[in-house]
Amino acid sequence: MGSKLKLTIDPEAEIEIADAMTHYESEKTDLGEEFYNYLDGYFKVLLEGTVFFEVKRKPAFREFPLRRFPYVIIYEHTETEIYIFSVFNTSQDPSKKLK
Repeated sequence: MGSKLKLTIDPEAEIEIADAMTHYESEKTDLGEEFYNYLDGYFKVLLEGTVFFEVKRKPAFREFPLRRFPYVIIYEHTETEIYIFSVFNTSQDPSKKLK
């Protein structure tokens, strides 16, 4: 039943995720883990291959905003892969998005 899409997270995005977890953990115990689990749920939705967000930036970057946390997942969806370029904190300067 599941798709054969592969999820790849760019090393920069991995750093952004780790930084966000550290930040949230410093605010409240277990909030960092809660953020990660929440984000992982969004990754699972992307892997289902049934949700497509409009291309926001050329060539094919899509943005999937998180509802509960001020982050947006910037990704590319191909026939075989979901490639996560960034997990961007929307409270940062938007010019930093995808440098």
